[in-house]
This record gives sequence, C-alpha cells and structure tokens, in this order.
Amino acid sequence: MSEYGIGTKCVQAGYSPKTGEPRVLPIIQSTTFKYETSEAMGKLFDLQEAGYFYTRLANPTSDSVAAKLTALEGGTAGMLLSSGQAANFFSVFNIASAGDHVVSSAAIYGGTYNLFAVTMKRMGIDFTFVDPDCSEEELNASFRPNTKAVFGETIANPALKVLDIEKFAKAAHAHGVPLIIDNTFATPVNCRPFEWGCDIVTHSTTKYLDGHATSVGGAIIDSGNFDWMAHKDKFPGLTTPDESYHGIVYAEQFGQGGAYINKCVAQLMRDFGSTPAPMNAFLLNLGMETLHVRVPRHCENAQKAAEFLSQHEKVAWVQYCGLPGDKYYELGKKYLPNGSCGVLSFGVKGGRPAAEIFMKNLKLAAIVTHVADARTCILHPASSTHRQMSDAELAAAGVPSDLMRLSCGIEDPQDIIEDLRQALEKI
Repeated sequence: MSEYGIGTKCVQAGYSPKTGEPRVLPIIQSTTFKYETSEAMGKLFDLQEAGYFYTRLANPTSDSVAAKLTALEGGTAGMLLSSGQAANFFSVFNIASAGDHVVSSAAIYGGTYNLFAVTMKRMGIDFTFVDPDCSEEELNASFRPNTKAVFGETIANPALKVLDIEKFAKAAHAHGVPLIIDNTFATPVNCRPFEWGCDIVTHSTTKYLDGHATSVGGAIIDSGNFDWMAHKDKFPGLTTPDESYHGIVYAEQFGQGGAYINKCVAQLMRDFGSTPAPMNAFLLNLGMETLHVRVPRHCENAQKAAEFLSQHEKVAWVQYCGLPGDKYYELGKKYLPNGSCGVLSFGVKGGRPAAEIFMKNLKLAAIVTHVADARTCILHPASSTHRQMSDAELAAAGVPSDLMRLSCGIEDPQDIIEDLRQALEKI
C-alpha cells in the first residue's frame, strides 16, 4: 500500500480479506493451529515456509496489526509484543549480549532507563547515556569498539526533548551500528524516523496507537536499511549459524529486510514469551484505524493548553516544542512539521507544595500513570514513574523534580483550559 496516504493505511493496511472472509480483522483466539502431516509442520519449524503453529511465536491477528504498523512506518518487517518495555528490551538484546556496549540518549522514559542502567547491566550489557543535545564530537566519543547500537526517543517521555535524528544516525552509521528510536509519542502520523536515517523503530502501542487505555502492548519495526552482512563481525547472531535453530543464518535466509525481525521472533519470543494477546492486537487495530484523526486533535489541544499556561502568572515554565522560543522549536519544525504530540510539561511557581495543591484541585484531568490517552490526564513523574531515579539522574534525563506532565486528550479544548484555570486559582 505504498501508494496510499497514511490515513488510508491507518484504516486499510495489514489485512485484505478475500471473497467470503470477514471484512473486519478477526480475532484468532487460538493457541494452536492444525496440520495434516508432521512434515508440513516441520517446514514451519525450519523456517522454510510461513505459517502458524503456536501463538507464543506468531498469530494471524497480531501479524496483521504488525503489518499495518510496518506500512505506517515505511518498514520491511515488524512484530507485536506484550508491552513497550518488552519491545525496547528485545530491540537491543536482539543484537547485543554480555560484554557488549550501547550508546543511549539520557532523555528517555524512566522505565527504559532503569531497564538499561540496572537490569540489562546485570546481564552484562553496558550503557553510556549521553545528553541528546551534545555535540557531534561528544557523541562520537561515547562509542567503544564493542558498541552494538544507539538508542533514543523521537520525543522524550516526559522531558519532551526532540531528538536530532540525523545527528544520531550519522554517528551510529559512522561506527557501523544501527540507530534504534522509540517513536511512541510522535507516532508515524507526525514523524517517520526511517526517513531521517533511523534503522529500527519501537513503540509502546499502549499510548497513542491504542489511544483508549484498553490494551498494553509494544512493537518493533525494521527499516530494512541496515546492512548486517557489511558488519558481519559485529553481529554474529544475524550473520553466523544459530545452533539453537537448526543452524540457520538469518541474514542469508531472510535477507537484509527480514533478518532482524525473524531472529527476534525465532529466538527471543521463543525463549521469553512476551506475546501479545490476540484480543489486545484486535483492540490495537481499532485504535490505529482512527490514529490519523486523533493525533491532530491531541496536538491542537496541547498547543492551546501550552499557550494558555505560558501566559499564566502562576506558571513558572512550560515546555512544548510547538511554542516559539522553546528550546526544541526548530528541531520540532524539522522533524515534526505537522505537530509533535498531545503531551506538554510545566511547573508552577512555589515548587512541589504548589504543584500538590494544583493537582488536588483538577476536575477534568485525571491523575494516572498513563499518557497519550483519549482522556486528559496528568502526572508528577518524580514521585511516580521516575521515583527510582536520583535527583542527579532526574536532572540528567531532563525531568526536574517539579515537572508535571500533562497529556491533553481529545475533549473540547476550552474545557481542558478551564480545568487548568480553576486549579491554578487554588494555589
């Protein structure tokens, strides 16, 4: 469907029913699939033919939704996972193992930071965290001979820093490694990182892609642009025989556009089982069908809320790249010309005590751990999602202790602003 616009892909891509088949993507709620002979099933186990034998590895409903997201991002292969955390873990662990090193932007979601800095470090993978605003020289200095990937977020959650994708892609490729970007906040409606040099995209589909807070999920999409065989010594898992899977060489069997995802399924999904439920994939697809309609409304509401807050006497600061004068305004215009996302951050005068009063008096906006929902919600990360980080780590990640993250839903914008106004008056 490469000739169609992104709105048409949101509605139509991924599933094309034949005569007499369900027009709506069906939920294949089955763990297993029947075959007439052992030989037929054996070809699937040998990865000689495509098909399904066990939902832990693959399911028709999930694969159709992964195909839709692959089309939206402009990739060559994709997979769904049970969560965004699983997606980010798989994306790195698929090409890095004990003794390896990864360069990551420091401005990333707190859960991802902890995954990298603590859990994966215990697995023997070392991470160097760099300021996304660092110079090219500083970025290049962070690489080591054993570096296997670079990681960042299009729009950092919750710091809202906009990543200079081309700068990070240039550095990654100069050192012979892929750039992995979490595109959760921007979505492919507002940014397609592959067009700027990114190699692999991840998503927490729980956010805008689902859009309704019904289903936790994740996804990985491969651009098909990174040449694994050109860096054969760096990525033996893709370029040498996998003895755990009949000695298959993924880069030879599936080519440049399919090796990464097929290895991720055959090895990691097989062993870790971070499998999405078919029902969750179905609900995700329903959300994605309206993604191109919802995202502009989220952005419109956030822009109006940011403008209101930036002019209020009780507000100390506002960060939203749609505001002229914002530090990331120019990068936003470059990478996100149609809008960034529905999330903005701000602080009120009086620090934490004033913020507590403000949050207690909100009526429309709900205090929840979620974000990027159809409903407006708000969070104080330092006391919730990022509470495992020290003040120094919070500062390095661009998440000051007084930061409040406001996720504007798709309600009437005047109602969102009025809720903010009345809560500010209580300070």
